[in-house]
Amino acid sequence: MMHTKSESDVTSLAPSSPSRSPKRQAYYVQSPSRDSHDGDKSSSMQATPVYNSPMESPSHPSYGRHSRASSASRFSGTFRSSSGRKANRKRNDKGWPECNVIQEEGSYDDLDDDRGLSRRCQFVIAFLSFVLLFTVFSLIIWGASRPYKPDIVVKSISVENFFSGEGTDNTGVPTKMVTMNCTLKISVYNPASLFGIHVSSSAVNLVFSEIALATGQVQKYYQPRKSHRVVSVILQGEKVPLYGAGAGMSVTSNGGPVPLTLDFTIKARGEVIGKLVRTTHYKHISCPLIIDTRKTKPVKILHNSCTYT
Repeated sequence: MMHTKSESDVTSLAPSSPSRSPKRQAYYVQSPSRDSHDGDKSSSMQATPVYNSPMESPSHPSYGRHSRASSASRFSGTFRSSSGRKANRKRNDKGWPECNVIQEEGSYDDLDDDRGLSRRCQFVIAFLSFVLLFTVFSLIIWGASRPYKPDIVVKSISVENFFSGEGTDNTGVPTKMVTMNCTLKISVYNPASLFGIHVSSSAVNLVFSEIALATGQVQKYYQPRKSHRVVSVILQGEKVPLYGAGAGMSVTSNGGPVPLTLDFTIKARGEVIGKLVRTTHYKHISCPLIIDTRKTKPVKILHNSCTYT
């Protein structure tokens, strides 16, 4: 039985048998190059070893089986064909059989775009996750700092100067007028162990019948954590007209008791995480007082006599 040879089999044979001629013949095997269908590379010739006997010759049946097995392992089904198919196959300019080329659909730019979009999505997700985690962390810190309210206590007040007499206001209306200077001492304690506070206040007023006789303000300052401080506030009033309220002030030239009301609001702002997380507390203080204008010594103000809200 004759075995069909593939394209990788022998292309040229010696006309004489090795037993009749002492001269050894060389066999050449012609195989298609990997890039031969592009027409850019020339065909390659590979020389096979010289065989010494007919058993080793490619024309022997046993060698054909080995040759077919080796050629089948090197080429796919497109290159494996019978002798009948060889005659009908189209060949290119270099004489090599044409083969089908698999066309890839689309371009790799789309894949690059997908990867870029995926990276952008990952960046957006990571950024939103960071913002969410930081917001939750800030809320936790803010909630934990809320109970640390500053402790504010009015300690004392001293009157350095008090004068009451008749006069005229800016429009020339005659009325009773008051001039006074006094000093108020306030104790501020910051119980927070994680942050300091910035302390300030609204106008500190000494009010007589809804008229502010003296006014001052706490100068804004910073107080460290777990610290205590006594703040002095100077209250001044110069030629304050009393108008109809002057009739209710029974003050002689030698002085006397005057009913007044101390009213102000303290603001304490704590910066927990810089300016990103802040906590602010307000405390309104109202203290009814009776000041003897004849005494210049400090008058202690009891804690229970004031209202802290």
